[in-house]
Amino acid sequence: MLGAVAAAGLLAGALTAPVFAAESADGPELIANGDFSNGTTGWWWTENSPGEVVDGRLCAEVPAGTENPWDAIVGQNDIPLTAGEGYELSFTASASEPITVRTNVQMATEPWTTEHASADQIGAEAKTFSHVFTAKADHEAAQLAFQIGGSEQAYTFCLDDVSLTGGAEPPVYEPDTGSPVRVNQVGYLTEGPKNGTFVTDRTSALTWTLKDADGTEKASGTTTPKGVDPTSRQNVHTFDFGDFDEAGEGYTVTIDGETSEPFDIGDDLYSSLRSDALAYFYHNRSGIEIDADLVGEEYARPAGHVGAAPNQGDTEVPCQEGLCDYTLDVSGGWYDAGDHGKYVVNGGISVAQVMSNYERTLTAEGADGAELGDGKLRVPERGNGVPDVLDEARWQMDFMMRMMVPEGEELAGMAHHKIHDRQWTGLPLLPHQDPQPRELHAPSTAATLNVAASAAQCARLFEEYDADFAAKCLDAAETAWAAAKAHPDVLADPNDGTGGGAYSDNDVSDEFYWAAAELFVTTGEDTYRQEVLNSPLHGDTDAVFPRGGMSWGATAGLGALSLATVPNDLTDAQLRGVRAMVTEAADGYAADSRGAAYGVPYAPQDNHYVWGSNSQVLNNMVVLATAHDLTGEAAYRDAVLRGMDYLLGRNPLNQSYVTGYGERDSRNQHHRFWANQLDPDLPNPAPGSVAGGPNVEIQDPIAQDKLQGCAPAMCYIDHIESWATNEITINWNAPLAWIASYLDDLGQGGGNGEDPGGEDPGETPSCEVTYSSNRWNSGFSTNVTVKNTGTATLSGWELTWAFADDQKITQAWNAQVVQTGRNVVAKPAQWNTTIPMNGSVNFGFNGTSAGQAADPAAFSLNGKACTVK
Repeated sequence: MLGAVAAAGLLAGALTAPVFAAESADGPELIANGDFSNGTTGWWWTENSPGEVVDGRLCAEVPAGTENPWDAIVGQNDIPLTAGEGYELSFTASASEPITVRTNVQMATEPWTTEHASADQIGAEAKTFSHVFTAKADHEAAQLAFQIGGSEQAYTFCLDDVSLTGGAEPPVYEPDTGSPVRVNQVGYLTEGPKNGTFVTDRTSALTWTLKDADGTEKASGTTTPKGVDPTSRQNVHTFDFGDFDEAGEGYTVTIDGETSEPFDIGDDLYSSLRSDALAYFYHNRSGIEIDADLVGEEYARPAGHVGAAPNQGDTEVPCQEGLCDYTLDVSGGWYDAGDHGKYVVNGGISVAQVMSNYERTLTAEGADGAELGDGKLRVPERGNGVPDVLDEARWQMDFMMRMMVPEGEELAGMAHHKIHDRQWTGLPLLPHQDPQPRELHAPSTAATLNVAASAAQCARLFEEYDADFAAKCLDAAETAWAAAKAHPDVLADPNDGTGGGAYSDNDVSDEFYWAAAELFVTTGEDTYRQEVLNSPLHGDTDAVFPRGGMSWGATAGLGALSLATVPNDLTDAQLRGVRAMVTEAADGYAADSRGAAYGVPYAPQDNHYVWGSNSQVLNNMVVLATAHDLTGEAAYRDAVLRGMDYLLGRNPLNQSYVTGYGERDSRNQHHRFWANQLDPDLPNPAPGSVAGGPNVEIQDPIAQDKLQGCAPAMCYIDHIESWATNEITINWNAPLAWIASYLDDLGQGGGNGEDPGGEDPGETPSCEVTYSSNRWNSGFSTNVTVKNTGTATLSGWELTWAFADDQKITQAWNAQVVQTGRNVVAKPAQWNTTIPMNGSVNFGFNGTSAGQAADPAAFSLNGKACTVK
């Protein structure tokens, strides 16, 4: 995460924020020669981009291959600003090549603190831009800087009519919240709770009406007035339509003339989210080409940080100056967040939860391991006999163990805290284009214990599939534990935040508890049992499971969840004690959910929504779901579902925080290569990427400009430069993937309390496949029709089969078809993701075969056998 980036003063912008009319500024003009009638007087430019006046405009020639916006600048100095004064900045600009230009009003010397920062897309046609801001401090000589670097092509930038005047009245930002009827925009499980929230000034109960896609009324009832919600400062009612259990698409709820976003009711709502949320990790792998066959052309990219110029690579990384005299190969792993850094403390909780996603399928009744198995996820290792989710985890575990200090060195066995660029880089920037030197940062006890804990978990899970790798993990875990015990208070420097986040943590008792628990579960050794039982955290529910949620800085709960669910050598009494902590914490989260106007199981002290609050919500949901797995109590399940409602639209902003899910989804999260908002040639974040969410600290300039005085649960803006509210990270997507798996299992009948319509293996198949091939010599062309003969719409589908011979698919249409050996997986294209009841999808492919070839005899749709016609 990028908390330290504010100091760089270089990443903030206001690209496509809502524009509001502001009163014209009437103060004196602060820009000298803004119309260039006096030539270039008063203006300067960087040496690489010489400027001259052409046809009354200042034009600068920007060279090809500038990496960062600030590599080429046109500017003016000596601009006086007064704290609290409103200013209007306007200018007209054009560029011979499309470019995003950053415009800063800032200090003219380090730390370059910005009073205004914006980003505008400039093209060949001259266009006028206007921005209003309020200065936060007095400046005798501020600077206006047009940052025009960051283009692969050479181009000409032209500027005219530059004006900066005081006396402007800053516009008031009002977020577009759409309908006041707030629902889960994806939908509700057939047999699960169905709740919503209505924002209104009315204080008496109102009638709600549920209608289907045709406008037919299906149910009605009355709202419950709840008064003013302290998290949003909105007067709200709630409504409950849980008694309605008819599956279908396009339902809406209308109250007092206002209609919600559409949603579905069904049992297969989360299968695609399970896959998409886990694909996030492959998308963000370092050191490997991201394959278009797995993610589509839009998201394919070259390998990052492998040493191909201008990239300096991660295969031989030195320490920061004066720290050590060795280099390490720390290639692989996952990029942490919007930057290109890799952090052991953030990577530890992330990989642990990815592995726990799989481990739950070994311990929880009704958990579906098949959906995480070999050939099911978007990983290049599919077909190797190892569950795909473990293949993904291994990519990170290999990196984590490479971060350990080598034998013979001081602090041998400790883990370096992080590795990232020497200086901050700008947006957008693909990993393979990153020119910055990479550096190892000092080892820390926290990072070392993250390796110990995650590697211990790795050891037990890989034993069945790769005994040698499992042994390597166990050796790393025990080595790291011993090193941490020998150096228990080596803490990360909170000021080490240049080029990457600091991730400092001054209390590592939770990491010791987590690591001891994982080592005990894996080895059964009494030494680790005593470390757990003698920890000051053990038995203290609030310490192990903070009310605000687990996080990279509060990891004890990970250990407790493993102790509570994975078979181990605790006595019966000790196990009951651990499980009591889980259920006590879950009771608190469930009570928070029941009492919240928006149903969210998150109630931090004083409603202080933190950076990444959505991940805290998700981690509370993980505890609730685990309690449901252990007890079968519906109250825990219902709180999880209400939490998902919140994340997918039933919240004060009517915002689905997950890309690709819901009518009003976040799609401009802070990320360096999913940066469509800054470069139309780049994609938005991939489906299944969860935004950080409301953050009362609003540390970035965009949030500070737009969200001053925001209610806690409304301190969010879907803008790429709002890294404090809209970042995406591995440790936020990890619990999302875990919860998506849990919810998909619920929908398929795994522990939902009642049978929600999932099929028994002995029931009649609910899908039908017609497979017809035209064959010739060594080739064939095949058409496939998949019919949904079940009782609910399929939202997201995956058809699998195996060839009995050596047929090879060479080209496909109307579906994403991936072959691994003789196994084939077909997934929808963008336009055929759903199959309605009694509806069909069609796709086809060409291929080659050696000798006589046979049609497959068996197919499975979403893991269930189909009838073959």
